[in-house]
Amino acid sequence: MTEPLRVLLADDQTLVRTGFRLILGADGIDVVAEATNGTEAVEAVRRTRPDVVLMDVRMPEMDGLDATRRILTGAPGEPRVIILTTFDLDRHVYAALSAGASGFLLKDVTPEHLTAAIRTVRTGDALLAPAITRRLVQRFARRGSDTAALHRDLASLTPRELEVLGLLARGLSNAELATRLHLAEATVKTHVARILAKLGLRDRVQAVIVAYETGLISAGSREAAQQPTEQT
Repeated sequence: MTEPLRVLLADDQTLVRTGFRLILGADGIDVVAEATNGTEAVEAVRRTRPDVVLMDVRMPEMDGLDATRRILTGAPGEPRVIILTTFDLDRHVYAALSAGASGFLLKDVTPEHLTAAIRTVRTGDALLAPAITRRLVQRFARRGSDTAALHRDLASLTPRELEVLGLLARGLSNAELATRLHLAEATVKTHVARILAKLGLRDRVQAVIVAYETGLISAGSREAAQQPTEQT
């Protein structure tokens, strides 16, 4: 029997935590701990070892960005982090994604989207919201060190891997990449895995950021303006 997902809720608003706890519980997802600030969240992660952390980006004492950095230290068994925010175009959200968060959700997310997002990141996929993530990266990429930008040298990538990274950054799913490049989907997955490994990235969210930070994809270009799709 599959064990239920274990989630930690970190938000300074009691009503938000209560609402999310009820939604997750109704869908068979266990809330193993709650935190009202980043300091409590870091301690609760160490104590309860959740699968996924829902992390408010703006909290007292220690915000969600610093907490995310401390949680995602590279230790074995570290959880996936989903950032919660009221404002979609928030530089703190961008910095959290750069630090290793697997995606973000607006606090008015529907119950169905919330539970689906948690299950998506738990399987190792990144949560790429179709339009908002693209706009976020375009706005804050290459805006200075205060955004905790990812700096990577793309010289280690082969021409094919560079092509895959560029298309991935435009929001194409593995199936769409396979169709565009006339490759088997399994081959595409191999290319993506090699890109992440060579660049030392956690997931596709960070790959999108790197593509913009390095100038491989330019914000406002015709290709970048195309509507991306959600990775599943």
